[in-house]
Amino acid sequence: MKLDTAGCERLHNRNINISTYAHQEDGILLEGRLTDERFHTTYNFLGEERPAGIVHDMVIRLLVRGPRLTIEAVTADMRTVPNPECRDAATSLRPLIGESITTGFTAKVHRLVGGARGCAHLVALSRAMASAAIQGAWVAIARQPRMEARHAKRGLRSVLGTCHLWRADGPLAKKVQDYLDASIQG
Repeated sequence: MKLDTAGCERLHNRNINISTYAHQEDGILLEGRLTDERFHTTYNFLGEERPAGIVHDMVIRLLVRGPRLTIEAVTADMRTVPNPECRDAATSLRPLIGESITTGFTAKVHRLVGGARGCAHLVALSRAMASAAIQGAWVAIARQPRMEARHAKRGLRSVLGTCHLWRADGPLAKKVQDYLDASIQG
């Protein structure tokens, strides 16, 4: 089956945009924005009409610091929501303060702020921001041609097993590990 959108009617569009910024000595400030746009008039469970347009527009800002990417601060701005009560969840991300963006973080997000404790859209954006934090942190430490061995080893550990390219028994992982071993010995 060929999957092609030609000739299909667009119903909805979700955009997630995340930017990372260097913040002071070892901090990364992330700004993530989620927007949902509906292209048709819809009706809620009560039969009330909802016009086409932006239904969700939310911004999360996270300040993370240190090698474990520990969350120091978080804010959520729920600019456009379908119901005024949705904004009650704007502070639901506070339990993430003090948590580190490491293996298992996305499950921790769901456990701490998911379901009735928060907002599904803020949770989805928080999860997406975690991988962006790792990318931003890498850029922050990899701006020099030769980084400290401790950063390089930590960086390698953080990517091993995350995808096909970075499988532990793959050629790239071996090449980088051999290079790091030689650099440390030399």
